[in-house]
Amino acid sequence: MEKLLKKINDFNELVMFKHSIFSLPFIFIAMVVAAQGWFGFKLMFLGILAALSARNFAMGFNRYMDRDIDALNPRTVNRPNVDGRISASQMLLFTIANALGFIVVAYFVNDLAFYLSVPILLIIGSYSYFKRFSYLAHVILGISLALAPIAGVVAVSESIPLWSVLLSIGVMFWVAGFDLLYSLQDIEVDKKLNLHSIPSKFGPQKTMLISKVFHILTVIFWLLFVISSDSSTFAYIAVLISAIMLTYEHYLVNKDFTKIDKAFFTVNGYLGIIFFILIVLDNIF
Repeated sequence: MEKLLKKINDFNELVMFKHSIFSLPFIFIAMVVAAQGWFGFKLMFLGILAALSARNFAMGFNRYMDRDIDALNPRTVNRPNVDGRISASQMLLFTIANALGFIVVAYFVNDLAFYLSVPILLIIGSYSYFKRFSYLAHVILGISLALAPIAGVVAVSESIPLWSVLLSIGVMFWVAGFDLLYSLQDIEVDKKLNLHSIPSKFGPQKTMLISKVFHILTVIFWLLFVISSDSSTFAYIAVLISAIMLTYEHYLVNKDFTKIDKAFFTVNGYLGIIFFILIVLDNIF
């Protein structure tokens, strides 16, 4: 039993389960808006399963593909995919199992969700390749998480309305923006290993400027989402608070690069939760 628990903990560390906080709120934001309130326990359960299996697939595949790169990066050398705690074959099996699980869950949601399941897996899996030849990998990561609201609205209404696209574009710029800040930690490693990233190509100052532009676009598209979805006061407050939190995130990183982890996880994690709570309140009142 102890051995099993240790293996579960290793896989938890492998996929960084706590980072699910970035995608889950926006799946349910889209579901709440599409349903104009509560969407039922069945869709809640299937939504959680779909989000977790898709993310586990993406992270498992990324760790499998990056095990050679991670072994050469001091920041990642102690990850389970590098230090031997999880073998390559175990990672591959884990990745395949979650891909199949995602497709099965999508089948039980509705036809459109099922038809989109494989294309979604292809998109979120492509991130692992992009950084090997394009510095736009940050945008691909943003697109991967931006599929979360699309998946949410498809689950409820089996359609993709304009407001969900605007919400998703906002998520894309949000994720790409904070991934740029997170990638500042690996500038020298990326250069040494000939990996493509905006920080290694343009340097820290220009990277922070690009990240700021991305986050300004985030706020603009989230505001357009609120307008196009006929939301009211609480939704506008959600956008305002998001703008304040993103400003604080940049303040932290500009002041001290050692605060990148705090800016990356704490600020963005709370942002998604607060946004979700306010959208729920908006639909209740």
